[in-house]
Amino acid sequence: MIAEARVVIVGGGIGGVSTLYHLTRLGWCDVALVEANELTSGSTWHAAGLCTQFMQSYNLMQLLRTSVELYGALEQETGLPVDFHQCGSIRIGTTRDRLHQFEHVRGIAENVGVPFEIVSRERALELFPLARPDGILAAAYLPTDGHIDPTSLTKALAKGAVDRGATVLRHTRVTQVVRERGGWTVSTSAGEIRAEHVVIAAGQWSREVGRLAGVELPIVPLQHHYLVTDPMPEVESRAVELPVFRDPDNSFYARQEGGGLIVGPFERNPLTWALDGIPEGFHGQLLPPNLEQVEGCLAAAAERIPRFGEVGIKTAINGPDGYTPDGRCLMGPVPGQLGLHVLAGFSIFGIVFGGGAGKYAAEWIVDGQPSANMWELDVRRFGDYARSTSYVVERASEVFEDEYKIHFPEEERPAGRPLKTDPLYDRLVAKGAVMGVRSGWERPLWFATSGPARDEYSFGRGNWFDAVGEECRAVRGGIGVLDQTSFAKFVVSGEGAEALLDRLCANRLPTEVGRMALTQMCTPRGGVETDVTVALLEHGRYYLVSAAATETHDLAWIGRHAPRDGSARIDNVTPRYGVLTLAGPKSRELLESVSRDDFSNQGFPFFRARHVEVGRARVLAMRVSYVGELGWELHHPIEEQRALYDLLFEAGEGIGLVDFGYRALESMRLEKCYRLWGADLSADWSPLQAGLERFVALDKGDFIGRDALVQEREQGPTHTLSCLVVDADDVDAHGPEPVYAEGKRPVAYVSSGGYGHTIGRSIALAYLPVEHAAVGTELTIGILGDRRRAVVSEQPLLDPAGERLLS
Repeated sequence: MIAEARVVIVGGGIGGVSTLYHLTRLGWCDVALVEANELTSGSTWHAAGLCTQFMQSYNLMQLLRTSVELYGALEQETGLPVDFHQCGSIRIGTTRDRLHQFEHVRGIAENVGVPFEIVSRERALELFPLARPDGILAAAYLPTDGHIDPTSLTKALAKGAVDRGATVLRHTRVTQVVRERGGWTVSTSAGEIRAEHVVIAAGQWSREVGRLAGVELPIVPLQHHYLVTDPMPEVESRAVELPVFRDPDNSFYARQEGGGLIVGPFERNPLTWALDGIPEGFHGQLLPPNLEQVEGCLAAAAERIPRFGEVGIKTAINGPDGYTPDGRCLMGPVPGQLGLHVLAGFSIFGIVFGGGAGKYAAEWIVDGQPSANMWELDVRRFGDYARSTSYVVERASEVFEDEYKIHFPEEERPAGRPLKTDPLYDRLVAKGAVMGVRSGWERPLWFATSGPARDEYSFGRGNWFDAVGEECRAVRGGIGVLDQTSFAKFVVSGEGAEALLDRLCANRLPTEVGRMALTQMCTPRGGVETDVTVALLEHGRYYLVSAAATETHDLAWIGRHAPRDGSARIDNVTPRYGVLTLAGPKSRELLESVSRDDFSNQGFPFFRARHVEVGRARVLAMRVSYVGELGWELHHPIEEQRALYDLLFEAGEGIGLVDFGYRALESMRLEKCYRLWGADLSADWSPLQAGLERFVALDKGDFIGRDALVQEREQGPTHTLSCLVVDADDVDAHGPEPVYAEGKRPVAYVSSGGYGHTIGRSIALAYLPVEHAAVGTELTIGILGDRRRAVVSEQPLLDPAGERLLS
């Protein structure tokens, strides 16, 4: 037993041990791991050990490649065998949409550097001859995929960590985790350990461990089966191991295990387990098999692999594992808990995620941020709305069922909805609104004027294309209203408010009441941590607006840097205020018809905010526009939203007021080349690279990231966010499609893209190397396997002088 450690990791599965290993590689060797039983005795030991790099995400495919590269070198480093079988993987396609998915992922793989081939049916059957050819059009083949023994892998990582000085405490149960005296006290069955940092890496136990520290993590256990067959002569006699085989349309995987197969299904209506708490002593154990639960998937597997239906079953494994609402693990600093981190909820994919995830989790602890953008795994992507067990179960079950589903651009998932709605929800749905969700909030994507009010997805342009075009034209030519209540909204006030925000914001703060500033908050390395609008309501009181998806993240980031003396107060007012955005050349005309206030350019200049009366409602009007037109955001008490909306439509009927949705907003902001956080703005890129120099005041004094930005300006950026006009026909780039100059290797990838309905062209934004970023440069973008001509263009594409915006 030890009394102190710089970091204490709770949980001895692949995630916890990988984090321990990578902390020591970064030089932090005074670290300890506490495990209630033996290493791997949770979910790791019974995992199938699959290692694939197939992923529809640039950053997460990078993470998977990091894992695979680590596993290939670990045996030589530690001297312990890890039983890594780099046998490759085959994923068959039986529909055109599936082949489009393969083409899309191949483009990502080209950028990341993962070998990826789309092979013919004949080649697929040559690689995996046990499969029936019926319906196969082609297959995705990843030759560096494979599988690994989870227990051997975890032990090798543990040895690597211990050899560098780490401590591993087995059979040591954590009973309490308390923040006190500027650090953490971890109480265990063997005594107390003082630590600067604590990492919750307890797999399906992580929700319970989190509660010991006073936090609620959105993880629930789901059951997962796989079967191990008796030996098959045709497998035993092979000189080369079979690749891992996946039939996504029948929702199962199969891989060689000795002379037989492992077959694992993802059935509909998966079973939960132990929602009220995992039974005491459930380590190294399994649940009773329930083959009736998975018989549909198993029958489909027998159709595709006939020998599976003929051979005996040696073992049936039913092992639970922790799932999150989106199937991706929770990583990073827990909001509101200084020094508390998490790496858990791998949703049965901990083995392939573990190596890379442990690396980035360790970097987050040591360096304050990971070396790659891990927003898709950031625990702060979820807010309090995800605390409900029922909500997590609904969302997690959908993820389980859809494990092999094709995920299309702009896809919205239906489970667990609606959850957070504003007073206009029912009215907008009745008017044909097709809703999407961000941070639990329902918000309108587009309005169906004919045909079904639902999304019909593809990799081409969706069924909403024409309707969105009409919305764009209505806004550009007249006026539209968009419900943006989902915006994250904060009030920062008090004597310390100015100093706090000045330390966080790269831009100067507004100093005159009623003025606004657009600013990025940066990471220490100069990347964009978040993107906010700041309005000075009165001296010492600021109103901040940011993206819906970053509500929990931004609140935690600001709170993390707040003075400990309480001189700055941070209030999350997101649920208290609705937002109706008016945009279009007739928006001033409409407001002047319902208010006695002055909305003229002289009386209400651009980027100003003030309280006005609109009908009977007193609202905070902010003159700002994300579509590049004259417009205002009307921030109002949520209980007054219906009355305000009705008033606007009553007054706007004669001038053509229409509802519009977020997809029209996206089309119009692309025409203006406005940056979108989470796509064009992220920790991967600086505001200087994003072309936002005018919002960075390097001479205002110190702020987080300033030193890195000063150095970048002195050296000159290597990349710059560029706008490309694309010859795309009926398929647009959305991200992260590869961008090519000369040669076979991509030089960049698309950060965001879509169709500009006003200019009638397809648009893509991408961080190009400066040598390829000159206006007029001709490049190509790989869209679904075709190289599409793309020309670097001036920014913005519409109204470059800003006459519409400032009219």
